[in-house]
Amino acid sequence: MLLQQVLASGRPAITAEVTPPRGGDPARTLEAARALRGWVHAVNVTDGSRAVMRMCSLAVCRLLLDEGVEPVLQMACRDRNRIALQADLLGAHALGLRNLLCLTGDPVRAGDQPGARPVNEFEAVRLLQLVRQLNQGEDPVQGSLPDGGTAFFAGAAADPQSSSWSGLKARLRRKQQAGARFVQTQMVTDAEALRRFVEEIAAPLDLPVLAGVFLLKSARNAAFINRVVPGANIPQALIDRLAAAADPAREGVAIAAEQVARYLEVAQGVHLMAIKAEERIPQILRAAGVVPAEPQLRPRSLAG
Repeated sequence: MLLQQVLASGRPAITAEVTPPRGGDPARTLEAARALRGWVHAVNVTDGSRAVMRMCSLAVCRLLLDEGVEPVLQMACRDRNRIALQADLLGAHALGLRNLLCLTGDPVRAGDQPGARPVNEFEAVRLLQLVRQLNQGEDPVQGSLPDGGTAFFAGAAADPQSSSWSGLKARLRRKQQAGARFVQTQMVTDAEALRRFVEEIAAPLDLPVLAGVFLLKSARNAAFINRVVPGANIPQALIDRLAAAADPAREGVAIAAEQVARYLEVAQGVHLMAIKAEERIPQILRAAGVVPAEPQLRPRSLAG
């Protein structure tokens, strides 16, 4: 897969994120992903982000493959026990999915169905261990898989702005030992925190980092993100800059472009998040001086 090749080569890697629909029609999500083709190396599909009902990441990722867009399958542990995780992993592999981001998942209380019952039998480290087992051809119950090992390229998430530096360092080491091959960060607004994270934690573990860049649309949008997104910490200076702008949407693109350019000097890549505004991602990359990525996949049939 292209993302794995680019990260292994040391070249800058660009990924972006799309959100599955809250309904049964994936047309808008697929349209957003098509607009990114040629600009990014892979498109990440969220899995129950913020504990809100959406179409499953697995289905959208397979549809992206059909469109010739390389997907990254997010898999969160919150809603599945180990048997369900095992089944979804094997099914994803059968459908041709290889890139995987292993997550614990946002808490149910963060979503719009706080009465739902979470599972949380596994968390990200144990999911990574399961993926490593499958890649090695091991049956997680006993013996070996009858048709050989899987070929997942697994990554993990991290927050470079975590309030616990020692906890962040220990947790990422556990994820790397469990089989993580790359790191995708949460939204980063502090370039110095990112630099320290890369140099002191990720680089010694030989983990390439995709730094998270979030497109802010207005001061009100930034305040909302701070309020509802777990771990978000947008500084007041950025909120004030958006509030003072004559065109906040345009200013948000400029801020994101500045972050992309700055973060690519520190990390191997960036991961762009522009919820319901994915069409602006090429604008951000152009403004940051990023040239289009390598060609993506050809559209595939289920048999291909």
